[in-house]
Amino acid sequence: MSATRDEQLPSSATAPRRRWGLWAAFALVAGLLALLAVGMTRDPRQLDSVLIGQPWPPRALPVLEAPEHALGPAEWRGKARVINLWASWCVTCLQEHPELMKLLAQLKSQGHDDQLVGLNYKDKRADALGWLGRHGNPFFASIQDADGRLAIDLGVYGAPETFVIDAQGVIRFKHVGALTEDIIRTRIVPLLEAGR
Repeated sequence: MSATRDEQLPSSATAPRRRWGLWAAFALVAGLLALLAVGMTRDPRQLDSVLIGQPWPPRALPVLEAPEHALGPAEWRGKARVINLWASWCVTCLQEHPELMKLLAQLKSQGHDDQLVGLNYKDKRADALGWLGRHGNPFFASIQDADGRLAIDLGVYGAPETFVIDAQGVIRFKHVGALTEDIIRTRIVPLLEAGR
């Protein structure tokens, strides 16, 4: 009977291993909970982008209103720009549209309405033009990314997304989702003013 009893009791060598294993499991769970807590406090619309500090992709695209003309970063140099990715099928784009119209009015009053550029995303030209006709056109120009290739280069998650590029064509800010008055006032306008 003493042999079976000895088999049931842990030896002095296995007890420290079990304690170490419990501590390792506890540390792993605590680390995962800490990562989760940090992630929960971050604004999902303010995604870190590897593109911040990188030049805007050198691709010129057809102008929505005049597809025989192309527009791209070569034409934008010398002044900071807001580039707003939008689509006629995008419900959230319609929600942010009044804020873009206010931004246009502000820029126009300062003589800088050319700082607001649209990037029409995976849309039919007629649908996009009809949408702008119904809701108002806040853009100096809209370029059309019908196949979404530029959006892929930009790491776009979906519409709307907004970028600010500086006077040298370098991406300085990216916002995922609808713009708000606060984001425009605190993040976008200062970058535009610095890039004039």
